[in-house]
Amino acid sequence: MKEFIGFVKKEFLHIFRDPRSLVILFGMPVIQILIFGYVIRNEIQDVKIAILDESKDPVTREITNHMLASGFFQLEQNISSTEDVEKIFKRGRVREVVIFEQNFAEKLEKEGLAHMQILADASDPNSAKMIVSYTQGIVSAYVQELNNQVKSPLILEPRVRMIYNADLKSAYMFVPGTMAMVLMLVSAMMTSISIAREKETGTMEAILVSPLRPIQIIAGKVTPYILLSCINAIMILILGYFVFQLPIRGSLTLLVFETILFISLALSLGIMISTVSGNQQVAMFISALALMLPTLLLSGFIFPIENMPKILQWLCYIIPPKYFITIIRSVMLKGTGILEVWKETMVMVSMLVIFLGISAARFKVRLH
Repeated sequence: MKEFIGFVKKEFLHIFRDPRSLVILFGMPVIQILIFGYVIRNEIQDVKIAILDESKDPVTREITNHMLASGFFQLEQNISSTEDVEKIFKRGRVREVVIFEQNFAEKLEKEGLAHMQILADASDPNSAKMIVSYTQGIVSAYVQELNNQVKSPLILEPRVRMIYNADLKSAYMFVPGTMAMVLMLVSAMMTSISIAREKETGTMEAILVSPLRPIQIIAGKVTPYILLSCINAIMILILGYFVFQLPIRGSLTLLVFETILFISLALSLGIMISTVSGNQQVAMFISALALMLPTLLLSGFIFPIENMPKILQWLCYIIPPKYFITIIRSVMLKGTGILEVWKETMVMVSMLVIFLGISAARFKVRLH
């Protein structure tokens, strides 16, 4: 029994002396419960909307004020024409447009019936349903207030239209997000493991003393995975188009360019991970921990970013898949061009340059 107790004590000492084990045992549960607790939320908040008020009467202003005072919505812009609706949706900031018909208050008073239109960006169908539901709830509550003050009942009829995904197909949300996750995990993980394997077996030393420059070594390691990842991307797009009827409304050339850019970014991230990993197991662990959870939770793939606390929203800005998912949904579902997604493109280009620069610098250190 003493030998057994001594063996157990030894195992405890091994665990407590290894910082990585302590992080896995105690750090990861705390981090995961905090992230999941704040990210997975059923309510909405700070959703940016636009208002097209063709009546501009006290009733439409009251409804607008009720919506903005609820804390669920923020007014991004007052638009003056229905022609502006498509433009503002393509910019990607506005999730809903509310349109009040002309002579709104007059019709409500004289006829007891007035109409308003609710247009929602359904490229993320789950969010669109929630946003519309919240809007209808606020309108219904306001109508109930009015009916408490008058004898004959008033009817305010919201007409809902889902933009870009009229049938609210969940595939329109999951296929682009899955494409980003697959490309990020496969590209980054395979590259980091590949280089870590060379370091582990000692062949990397031979490569480092060869006449090849660091940037050539990096390019040589990246090129096969770029081609293989492109095949993955093509397979996903074909399955999305033919199996799930996911449209490609924008430029196919732009879509291919953005996909290759994201693959290159993921591969450069994998190379950077490999430079701080001593073996394949560490590279795989870092890749899975640093890429899978953030891609699932903090990229806007499943959970809307605007619903998260501010600190997590700031963290989302350093998650590469966030920008690719925004681009691919915009190009495929909205038919947007480079003028609408150039900011996200430049962020990915900047990240690519930074990751490649860090990786090349670390290889140079090894050469010296």
